[in-house]
Amino acid sequence: MSIGTWLYTKFYGEKVGQDDYGNVYYRRPKSLRAGIREERWVIYQGEPEASKVPAEWHAWLHHTTDAPIEAPTRPWYKPHQPNLTGTAYAYAPPGADNKGGQRAKASGDYVAWTPES
Repeated sequence: MSIGTWLYTKFYGEKVGQDDYGNVYYRRPKSLRAGIREERWVIYQGEPEASKVPAEWHAWLHHTTDAPIEAPTRPWYKPHQPNLTGTAYAYAPPGADNKGGQRAKASGDYVAWTPES
């Protein structure tokens, strides 16, 4: 977090809540300009990663709801995983360059078209 964000949060931020990942959510009810709705922001726990914001808090941040709602939990929900794009743990299908560049041979059911046939 930058010093500017920290100062702004210290002077103007009103803490609204915290999610399971440790992210803290703030609001500023009155804007500096008239007619502008309240400002809302999040201070991330650890690396700033937008995919760590749960759906109920995402809706609140984007003024879809006035208060964060409790999202139902389902037994098939998986725990959050950060976006791994650009890391050594990113998904790469078989045949990708970083997995050796060798893909499986095509099955024998493909026959190329030739004009003579």
